[in-house]
Amino acid sequence: MGLLARVRKEWFIIGIVLVILAAKLQPSVGVRGGPLKPEITIAYAAVSLIFFNSGLSLKTEELTSALLHVRLHLFVQTFTLVFFPLVVWLLLKVLTLTAIDQWLLRGSVSRLRLDLGLKREPQGCRLCCKSNRKSPVI
Repeated sequence: MGLLARVRKEWFIIGIVLVILAAKLQPSVGVRGGPLKPEITIAYAAVSLIFFNSGLSLKTEELTSALLHVRLHLFVQTFTLVFFPLVVWLLLKVLTLTAIDQWLLRGSVSRLRLDLGLKREPQGCRLCCKSNRKSPVI
């Protein structure tokens, strides 16, 4: 395999390595509030681009075949969004009967609600825990 063919095949990995090297040489571009606005671009654009790129590599036949496994998808969604939260909720109810610290349980219930999307993260937590110095987003 020639060099050009190898570069075409491994273009994504080569791009990642080049971006890492650029970040090492010029880290001020990626700090919070910097020109790239990583608090926005990383959270939305980069993640979307990675999933979009992964989707482009799927063959149409494989995608339609996977979509036809409706029962498997329903099982996975039900297990993830119903069964697992119920088990954790029951575990927390059982733990309230023990001598475990009540504040630890309240934090666990609060975290469970955040994970299930039943509650939003308080904005004060982010504001009071941020340091004033600019650091690169990783």
